[in-house]
Amino acid sequence: MKKLLFFILMFYPVYSFSQVGVKNFELNRYLGKWYEIARMPAGFEKDLTHVTAEYSLHKKGYVVVLNSGKKYGKLKVAKGKAKFAKEPTTGHLKVSFFGPFYGDYIIVDIDPDYQYVLVISSKKYAWILSRKPQLDKNIIDRYINKMKEYGINTERLIFTEQS
Repeated sequence: MKKLLFFILMFYPVYSFSQVGVKNFELNRYLGKWYEIARMPAGFEKDLTHVTAEYSLHKKGYVVVLNSGKKYGKLKVAKGKAKFAKEPTTGHLKVSFFGPFYGDYIIVDIDPDYQYVLVISSKKYAWILSRKPQLDKNIIDRYINKMKEYGINTERLIFTEQS
């Protein structure tokens, strides 16, 4: 019984995140350029400023992901692909930048006009994105509180330089 309980508790955070993708998601409205407003620290984004993500639809049906940012003044670009983890009306995708390895990209909250969004991958990775380089403080605060509700330690949140 203890082993079963340990197994359930060990995978509960992954399961709980995977259940929260927004419903009635519309990929075509999501495509285009997004500015990173804030992120949890991630080695692959260390020291990056002016970070953007661009999403486009490939003719083969998957989403092309083009992340870019500046590191000490030099442009860095990472190209990946994304596919739906579930049905296309749920904001839960799987994203890969390294061959067959995919990570969760779960849209847990999105503006009805698709102008800003909160994306969570795990308790370690989360992003606040906007169609514009700046975002209203009230929206940022609301998303920070939502991150806390999901158990994310927002004290380490990095606000991305976009000026």
